Amino acid sequence: MSLPSNTKAAAADVMDLDDLDEFDDAVLDPQDAAPEEAPPPLPLDDTPAAVPGTGPDLASAEFAIPRNLRSPKLFLNRELTWLTFNRRVLNEARDPRTPLLERVKFLAIADMTTDEFIMKRIGGLKQQVGAGLHRRTMDGRTPHQQIDECLAEIARIEVEKRAIYLELVNDLWRHGIRILGYNKLTRTERRQVREYYLKNIFPLVTPLAMDPAHPFPHLSNLSLNLLAKLHQDAENESIMARVKVPVGSGVPRFLRIGDDTRFVPLEEVMAHNLDLLFPDRKIESCEIFRVIRNANTEKNEEHADDLLDLIETELRDRKFAPIVRLQTQKGIDPVHKGMLAAELGLDEDKDVSESDVMIGLRDLMELATLDIPELRDPVHRPIDNVFLQEPRNIFHIIRENGSILLHHPYESFSTSVERFMREASRDPKVLAIKMTLYRTSAGTSIIDYLADAARNGKQVAVVVELKARFDEAANIRWASQLEEVGVHVTYGVVGLKTHAKAILVVRRDYNGLRRYAHIGTGNYHAGNARVYADLGLLTAEENAGHDLTELFNYLTTGCKPARQYRRILTAPKMMKKGLLDRIHREIAVHQAQGGGGLIRLKTNALEDVQIVQALYKASQAGVKCELLVRDTCRLVPGVPGLSENISVVSIVGRFLEHARIYYFRNGGAEEFFIGSADLMRRNLKSRVEILIPIEVPAHQRELQAILDVQLADQRSAWDMRPDGGYVQRRPESRQRVVGCQQALIAAAEKRHTEANRLRKRKLKGIARRAAS
Repeated sequence: MSLPSNTKAAAADVMDLDDLDEFDDAVLDPQDAAPEEAPPPLPLDDTPAAVPGTGPDLASAEFAIPRNLRSPKLFLNRELTWLTFNRRVLNEARDPRTPLLERVKFLAIADMTTDEFIMKRIGGLKQQVGAGLHRRTMDGRTPHQQIDECLAEIARIEVEKRAIYLELVNDLWRHGIRILGYNKLTRTERRQVREYYLKNIFPLVTPLAMDPAHPFPHLSNLSLNLLAKLHQDAENESIMARVKVPVGSGVPRFLRIGDDTRFVPLEEVMAHNLDLLFPDRKIESCEIFRVIRNANTEKNEEHADDLLDLIETELRDRKFAPIVRLQTQKGIDPVHKGMLAAELGLDEDKDVSESDVMIGLRDLMELATLDIPELRDPVHRPIDNVFLQEPRNIFHIIRENGSILLHHPYESFSTSVERFMREASRDPKVLAIKMTLYRTSAGTSIIDYLADAARNGKQVAVVVELKARFDEAANIRWASQLEEVGVHVTYGVVGLKTHAKAILVVRRDYNGLRRYAHIGTGNYHAGNARVYADLGLLTAEENAGHDLTELFNYLTTGCKPARQYRRILTAPKMMKKGLLDRIHREIAVHQAQGGGGLIRLKTNALEDVQIVQALYKASQAGVKCELLVRDTCRLVPGVPGLSENISVVSIVGRFLEHARIYYFRNGGAEEFFIGSADLMRRNLKSRVEILIPIEVPAHQRELQAILDVQLADQRSAWDMRPDGGYVQRRPESRQRVVGCQQALIAAAEKRHTEANRLRKRKLKGIARRAAS
């Protein structure tokens, strides 16, 4: 008997947080389960997958383009478009072109993100309803309407997840990977499992009775629970008890049977061995349930005396936040379900869901990480950036090149960003390091390098964002560790999240002080850097260093003088205006030159109303707008007279698209920006963000190549329709098509090979000259 490795950290690495369970064998053996509803057919290679939309009815005679561009008909709902994105992720679990264990991974991811949506978005909407707020969104929906429509969509997603789960379990069986019910084990295997459970897990289990002497127990968020009904012969009445399934903290959901790829869920083992917990009781029934709590517990920091204390209070409050969802196994005793709903303050009709497959499909990530190469994507090993393959001082390399563009995970995070920090911490000529820290991980060495730099006598200042959702506790821990070694830790500006990704290094070069910088689109998180597609810029450009100096002075003091930024666009003051000005300029140049206007925007989300309105105006003026929007998108493309010049494409692949690229043709004087900000109101108005222009022609060509390959993708791309739905592109022939991410892997490997070839030729030339 052995346990699969704990994969919670790996699961968290594939989520963008700034970002979801009967012992009857029919639950676990899919061929025995009766379908609730006919699921959509599995797509074939030549059958486009489709995700239904919720946009305007363009065939309606009532649909017309208003002049002021403020009609609710012109905007999709933020929450519903995000759920549409989740269905695109879920489709990867359905797509037979995706390797089997990767399909299992995508099902787990879709379940995780559904949980997160309920925690953050449904929870927030319920708070609005509870506060009596009825203000409509730009698309014309009240909070109550959004809850009802979102829950209806979540119910449809649950039906799809069920169908995909049953399909995947059958496919796993064909490859010898089996999820077994306890009753399917042999007598010997049951004895071994029981012994293992008794020795390694049982001490962690605490049963809690529910009777007049024992109040209803606290239920932790996302915890899996057994509801046991117990009876003793000498007593007239039964009692209820809750038993938490201790998944996490090194305890897996699936227990491996021997050395085989057969597994039994932990809750099955516990349910069939309740006599260990209740030796003098008869078990009348045992049912599974899970709760999801509201994650919105933020307080008003403007009135806080201590921000660190405030965030710690919020974390404590989150443990006791209102429950917004109850999930139970199908067939649960109606009396028990009603009791749970009543105790939790939930509407039994709206807030309770039942499932006849395992609850908490997110834990399938444990199986998705099995080391079976033929059932996974080909191993990807990031290559070194071609300029950083030399072993000499990284600051010399950056200074000679001016700037170096990085593209993760195609290029190594370890040998670029972590190397930058490692050498900065040790280089005796480095005098100061300043950095923003939004999310990081235990597997990232940057925290250690910051501590080393402080011990080495360098001035180190770190702006830690304590309000990074679901990473608050980790960031408090990092902040405390850094303070203990002498790092100056601040928490940014009151009322604003610090979402910018920047490092500033001040070094005494041969000709005086010089500033070196890294500006990125992603977090300083080694795990994310393996699965998030992000961009970064290492630069010694003087104006960039000047601007980051101004930015850090603002972040560490909160003082708001008229700061003079030379290159970067910063939020909340400059960025939105700068982007709107460039959209309007593109319209003016297009009209003045008689055509040729082009805007290309790659972002995770397009939600800001004014940006959407400006793009509508650009389309009406004839400017071509090509948008790569990963998830939320309020804009409706392809509407005659409004947005027929706008296309919206979403890329869903093995890596999470996270980079932001903003391009304006500008009559040939092209402008490119990369940075941390999405086109959302929160990013543009209530966060500290950075966009930096990319002006080196070679870097511009590389960014253009990324946009070109993704816009032309025939494997991972989804086209948004005028009704807000999406259709996945499929090649006309049955020839195997390489997706854009695989193409970018190949391009990076080609650059690496070519650089090595040129280096070897150069070394041979040096050797020949030395010999002569």
